[in-house]
Amino acid sequence: MLDSLTAEQRPALVRGDCGFGNEPFIAELESRAQPYLFKLRQTQGVKRLLSRQFSRDDWSVPGPSDQGWSAVEDTLKLSGWDRARRVVVLRRSVKADLALSRKTKNEPGEQIELLMPDKDVQAWEYAVLVTNSAYALEVFGQLYRDRADCENGFDELKNQWGWGGFTTQDIERCQSSARAVALVYNWWSWYCRAAKPGARMEAITSRALLLAGVGRAVKHAGQTTLYLTPMHAAIDKLMALIA
Repeated sequence: MLDSLTAEQRPALVRGDCGFGNEPFIAELESRAQPYLFKLRQTQGVKRLLSRQFSRDDWSVPGPSDQGWSAVEDTLKLSGWDRARRVVVLRRSVKADLALSRKTKNEPGEQIELLMPDKDVQAWEYAVLVTNSAYALEVFGQLYRDRADCENGFDELKNQWGWGGFTTQDIERCQSSARAVALVYNWWSWYCRAAKPGARMEAITSRALLLAGVGRAVKHAGQTTLYLTPMHAAIDKLMALIA
């Protein structure tokens, strides 16, 4: 697909999760001079990199839009790679109360042991990204989060609209079913955006909210009046969206 595009048509950045952060896929993009950003699996080489980076004192300071993530960068050459590549390590402290568990094989069977971290133990979320792009260090956290935003529509179509729930060996019936779902999805997305322009509403909550009502159309003197009777508990919010 990339080969069929002109230089002006190609994406500024190819992004993907850890399923794409491997040598064959990365090498194909590098041979085309295509910038990429992928998450790496937590292999032994990546874990050794993490252990070296955590003691550094030059982690970036999270800004208001960074959701608490800080970052450092380095180069890394994994065993399956033919060269060292730029990697970005992201971390964020976990501030909520934590309880850890592990399975123990005590007689007569397997049991779960609960571990309560003390005040001297700090828990972290972390991720390691590989890239060949020239973006500044502080923007990579948001760049990778934007990848997930792009996938939300497909996630909704599959899991909330049933796009992956109909298959048959007849391609025309599959296409008709998929197109019907996509059409209703588009209609509903437009309606929700008109109801709430400032934010995106997911189907799993918006359908329960906006469809919980009874509609009645009354025609009189050449005019049609639509009466809506909301049945949802959040009636004030609902009336504001409908209006």
